This record gives sequence, structure tokens and C-alpha cells, in this order.
Amino acid sequence: MSKDIRIKKGLDIKLVGEAEQVTTELSLGSVFAIRPDDFHGVTPKILAKEGTEVKVGEALFYDKSDERILFPSPVSGKVSEIVRGARRKVLAIKIAADGKQDYKDFGKKEVNAMSGEEVKNHLFTSGCWPFIKQRPYDVVANPNQAPKAIFVSAYASAPLAGDYDYSLKGKEAELQAGLTALTKLTEGKVHVSVAKDSTLSPFKDAKGVELHRVSGPHPVGNVSTQIAQIDPINKGEVVWVVTPQDVAIIGELLLTGKFNATRTVALTGSKFGKPQYVTALAGAQIADVVKGNLEAEGARVISGNVLSGLQVAQDDFLGFYDNQITAIPEGDDYEFFGWNKPIFNKISTSRALTFSWLNPKKKYDLNTNTNGEHRAFVVTGSYEEVFPLDIYPMQLLKACMYKDLDEMEGLGAYEIAPEDFALTEFICVSKQPHQKIVREGLDLMRAELG
Repeated sequence: MSKDIRIKKGLDIKLVGEAEQVTTELSLGSVFAIRPDDFHGVTPKILAKEGTEVKVGEALFYDKSDERILFPSPVSGKVSEIVRGARRKVLAIKIAADGKQDYKDFGKKEVNAMSGEEVKNHLFTSGCWPFIKQRPYDVVANPNQAPKAIFVSAYASAPLAGDYDYSLKGKEAELQAGLTALTKLTEGKVHVSVAKDSTLSPFKDAKGVELHRVSGPHPVGNVSTQIAQIDPINKGEVVWVVTPQDVAIIGELLLTGKFNATRTVALTGSKFGKPQYVTALAGAQIADVVKGNLEAEGARVISGNVLSGLQVAQDDFLGFYDNQITAIPEGDDYEFFGWNKPIFNKISTSRALTFSWLNPKKKYDLNTNTNGEHRAFVVTGSYEEVFPLDIYPMQLLKACMYKDLDEMEGLGAYEIAPEDFALTEFICVSKQPHQKIVREGLDLMRAELG
């Protein structure tokens, strides 16, 4: 069964540096790290102390609130350092790779014969549970709350995002096993969304799921947009969300008994000499992934996409959920009275100064300059032009800022994640940090309302 989803509100940001559909197999790096901050809301309790030898899939730490939720090592080797920050907060657990991948064997499973509880326990034991996130709050799923549905968005619409049809090619068996496992975890449906014009999607013949074809500008690929169109969240309801690459990892675990966190990562942006795809493990050092390809001078490197990714240095590490590294020019150049001139090299939803609307197919080499400084909200009505959810974005942002839980709830905070406000942040003339505001608001709701 298929249901088409089409949105009109949004904005496609066309940038130079799209990844060519060529994949380079990288050699195994020497240092890897898992950052607890990648799992928002998790308080880590260390299991593998410094000097501990670990296999691939062995737990490094667990969540203090639920010791069943384990976080595994993506590589075999020795825990070389536990990096701590203020008040001894764990910032990263570094593993020195031993040059080979020695896997912990979790055993092959016949997923069709498994019950929902057996699937859940297997995901706990193998460390795959963190791949399942939930709405509301956009955190690792609470296994004690049954979801009314599970969503997989197999179309990435963010700027320069990798093509799942390409990166998951040949993974049909693993994807089907992963999807079958997900169907055991809910009494509702498992919804999978693919691009409307896709003919090569590895999900096109998936069984046991409801397939949707989506079209329109970004953020049509955001799972919140799809949830709002298919099965909106009401108070007291929970839905779970899994990315396509993580579905494949879960499926491979069931078929082989091995936790294999290898990802096909898109290297995108104008600061890469050859934008392309590479294979890398979650937690790989950025320097190893971009080696020989990055034009480092004057570049900002981002783990993720330009709208919602995290700025990283080359000695930092690939995010646990990320399958894209973007490198664009650093915006450290300023033009005197630049606001008073016609602008042809920037994107804007307004026709007041820029002329991007004259050439909608043009690709831009944008930098990180915000072209202004933080100021009070200006009511322009522009947020609603790029925000497809049936929510008042400015009112919700303000409710988050002055911490009115009832108003946040009434305005639809259960349905959103910070990434849903990336476009409104991009076009904001007030230069307000929308995603940070939303994240803090969701954290407050979770703390107060549970």
C-alpha cells in the first residue's frame, strides 16, 4: 500500500559540492571515539574503563536511567582514554583500534520466528537499541512505552544529503530483516517514505510495511514532516524513528550475529577536492575520513548537514548517527555596507535584496557568515513560508524561551525535533538560534512532564 505525500512549504538550498556516486573503501583508522552527547538525554555509566580490551559490539557504557540500554564499541581494540569535562562529565570514550575487527558473536536469528519481546531483548544485548529514537523529545526511545507507529525516512532532502538509493544499494536483505524486526515492536504500522520519483530504492519491494512516496522541498525528508502527514502525535502517544542505515545495521546483526557499524558517508561541500562517498565506522576520526581530500585552509567541517550538523575539528570524531561530512568556506569575511547593495551570490526567501529567485536552479557556494548579529524577534511572516507543519513556529519558539509548558504543549511541541527549525533559523533576520531554543524547550518538557 502506498500513500503519496506532497508539501509546498519549504526551501531547497542548492549548494555546490554534491557527492559523486563513487565509493572509496577507507582503511581502518587508528583511533575511534563514542561521545555520550550524541545520545541526547543519556547519563552514561562506564563499563569499559581505560585499558580494557573490547571487541566490536561490546558495551562501553550504559544509560543510568535504564541499564538495559547499552552503547557498543564500533571497533575492536583497547580503551585508550576516557575524556572528561567540567564536573567529570564524560565527553568521549576513545578506543585505540588493534588493526582488525574482532566481533562479539550475538548469534544469528530467524527474525520471523521471534516475538516482539525477543527482538527487544536482542537489541538491548547487542547495543542496537540506541538506533531507535522517539517522538516526543527526540531522544533514545523509552522501551517501557509502546509506540503507536514506527517511521523510517528513506529520502534525505537536506542540503547535499547523501542518496540512500545509492548508499544502501545491495542491502535489500539486511533492510528487510531490520524492517521485519521493527514490525514486531509495535502494534501499529511501520511507515517507510521514499522519493516519489525513485525507481531504484532498496525499499521499493519491502514487505510488511506501508510505503509512502514523498515530494516537495526540504524538509519533506524530515521524519517529523512525514509523521504530521501520516499519523500525527497526540498527547500521551509515542512514535519511534529509525534511519535507513541503522535499519540495515539491525538487519545485518540479525542475519550474521555481528554488530557492524560501517556507514557509507557522503563527503560534500565545496571544500572537498572530490566530493564522493566513503565507507567509515561510526566514531571514526574526521582526519581519517577526509584524508587527502579536504582543502583545510579556510574550511568549516561539519559532521552532518549544513543546517543541523555539528561543527568539528579534524581531530574530532564522526557522530554516531551521521552519514555525511560537509566542508564549506568559513564566513570570516565582511563587506562594508554590504546590506546596501544588490546581492547575487546568496539565497533568500525575500526579494528585497537578493536575486536568487531569478535563477532557481543555480547552485551556491555559501559560507558560514550569518550576515548580521543576534537581535530581538522581528515579525515578518517568513517562517511560515518554509515551515510545513501545522504549527505556529514563532509562537512555539517564544513559548520555549519563556518556559510556558502548557503553551508549548498546546502549540505542538510533542511533534517536533530541533532539526525541524533549521530552515526557520537559516532565514531568520533576527539571527536567533532556533534549534538550540527548541532543544532546551524539549528538555524542559521531558524533565517536568516525563
